[in-house]
Amino acid sequence: MAHRVRYALYGELKPKPDKEAEVEAFLKQAAKIAEEEHGTITWYALKEDNGTYGIFDTFVEEADRDAHLSGEIAKALMAKAEELFAETPTIHKIDILAEK
Repeated sequence: MAHRVRYALYGELKPKPDKEAEVEAFLKQAAKIAEEEHGTITWYALKEDNGTYGIFDTFVEEADRDAHLSGEIAKALMAKAEELFAETPTIHKIDILAEK
């Protein structure tokens, strides 16, 4: 029986003007890194209708979520934050209460 996904992260990314293409390229590259993270169950990069970008990922164990927060994607994101984003990325820790 599969373990239930219980934890998630949502990162909100507001790009600087004219940096949208670079943000999208960064997110596509980050997806390749996420594929190598055994504790990351799902990983999504998304673009909202207001021009904000986001990352949403899920985990079975809180330790996996914590490992992801200190992993390669997080390090790369923070290294590029000043160059690409109008604001410091906001990261929300989420506890999943129910799923389908």
